[in-house]
Amino acid sequence: MDQQQREVTEANADKSSKPVYILAIETSCDETSVAIVENGKIIRSNVISSQIETHQRFGGVVPEVASRKHVESITWMLEEAVEKAGVSLQELSAIAVTEGPGLIGALLVGVVAGKALACALDLPLIGVHHIAGHIYANQLVHELEYPLISLVVSGGHTELVLLEAPGKFRIIGRTRDDAAGEAYDKIARAMGLPYPGGPHVDRLAQEAESEIKLPRSWLEADSYDFSFSGLKSAVLNVVNQSKMRGEAVQTAQIAKGFQASVIDVLVEKAARAVREYGAKQLLLAGGVAANKGLRSALAERCGELDVPLLVPPHALCTDNAAMIGAAAFLKWDKQEFDSMELKAEPQLKLEEW
Repeated sequence: MDQQQREVTEANADKSSKPVYILAIETSCDETSVAIVENGKIIRSNVISSQIETHQRFGGVVPEVASRKHVESITWMLEEAVEKAGVSLQELSAIAVTEGPGLIGALLVGVVAGKALACALDLPLIGVHHIAGHIYANQLVHELEYPLISLVVSGGHTELVLLEAPGKFRIIGRTRDDAAGEAYDKIARAMGLPYPGGPHVDRLAQEAESEIKLPRSWLEADSYDFSFSGLKSAVLNVVNQSKMRGEAVQTAQIAKGFQASVIDVLVEKAARAVREYGAKQLLLAGGVAANKGLRSALAERCGELDVPLLVPPHALCTDNAAMIGAAAFLKWDKQEFDSMELKAEPQLKLEEW
């Protein structure tokens, strides 16, 4: 080996030994978050500013308000994430940002911030699919084995996703109407529970000793799709009938019946998908992954199937930038970067990402 070849080999070895630090930005809905993730697996920092208190009085997220809140907080969130990580701007390898799906105004704040930072530091830019982030939040705490099935359950999404290889997404089932988290919030509002309703419904369901039986929507025999609008209507009917009769609404019993219906369908369809596709793991992802009832039922079913259930800790279930950094590493590994023409895509397709 001559001197020039030796220098090239040593330079490449030095480059490969250096950690990859990706600064990630998440602003798809009502959380502003910035994180620095090392090698797609180690969280160096993950700061989150929630807007829940702001939107509680409206009973849901107001897009324009959410966008303005992102503008107010994004700069100091970037500064705090860098400071907490103990990583200098010069050590960063790339900038990642959620490009979609989500609220267009909220997405734009993050995309503009990410592009500005990438341009200023002359770093690669990586646009990330929000749901890919939720799925790969599991990579921050678990080793993934393919093929695997991911059950994504959040306020805007309910999907069964097959991953045959890293970053290769195939949606085999999706909601045809309300997402599960959306249905939780709507029935909670009808029963006078605070926003967001999911945690309150889950708590009441755990405490109730009896339940009001509610229907399950299985759809076609071979379908992996979901539908929760009929269940939501059934709950509203029970609530309205109680009010018309002048009776107290049996909130806890309704919550228990509603959650049992949702969980039965989610668990059974996920289990069937695991069997049919020979999945080595079942991943739970999304905000509703924090639901205790769902976690417990899935763990029991996976035990029967002898398939590991992977669930991220509660802090990584809801929207956060660390999960975006984890998913971005898939693109970094392939050296697939975006140009400064990157746009916010509120309807971005997972299978095309």
